[in-house]
Amino acid sequence: MRGKFITLEGPDGSGKSTIIKLLDEFLKDKGIDYIITREPGGTEIGEEIRHIILDNDNTNMGPETEALLLAAARAQHVHEKILPAIESGKHVFCDRFTLSSLAYQGVGRGLGIENVKSINDFGLRGVYPDLILFFHVDAELTLERKTGNLEGDRLELEGNLFHKKVYEGYMKLLKLYPKNIEIIDASKSIEEVLEQSIEKVEQIFLERND
Repeated sequence: MRGKFITLEGPDGSGKSTIIKLLDEFLKDKGIDYIITREPGGTEIGEEIRHIILDNDNTNMGPETEALLLAAARAQHVHEKILPAIESGKHVFCDRFTLSSLAYQGVGRGLGIENVKSINDFGLRGVYPDLILFFHVDAELTLERKTGNLEGDRLELEGNLFHKKVYEGYMKLLKLYPKNIEIIDASKSIEEVLEQSIEKVEQIFLERND
């Protein structure tokens, strides 16, 4: 039986990376067969690409190059790690996936949602998340959370205008591609956000057994 593919999405500062660590503890306690991974990265090749994309020295990187590198890292991730895991029955939890590229490069970089979607579709081999947890928090709060991070990577240190565009992109994408998306109110306390996330994850596991 195939495992479930669950992704966590949201703008920088939404808290999803904190929650995926707490989900790791929850899943271990439940004895669930799973892996946790991230994008960009997740494989040796993908992590090397991640370094290139996020390196603050690469200020001259073109938006098209950035989008293509992310799509390449994702294709390797699907080929080497995600697809083999779910086909073996393991559940896969991934910090970011295609929705992030559509928001950051499609809207934030102005490349167009459909253009970015097309270059990603080529390498996905039909893989689509069974559940997308979208960590929703208003743009002002995420920007406020980001302000304290003065040692961010190349994308995190982009200006407020860029991140506002990304936020607007996500809001558009929630309407364009609502399939399997569950909204998590990320303005709540960490405990409440974790509780919401666990509830959605348990629901998808129950569906597997129906």
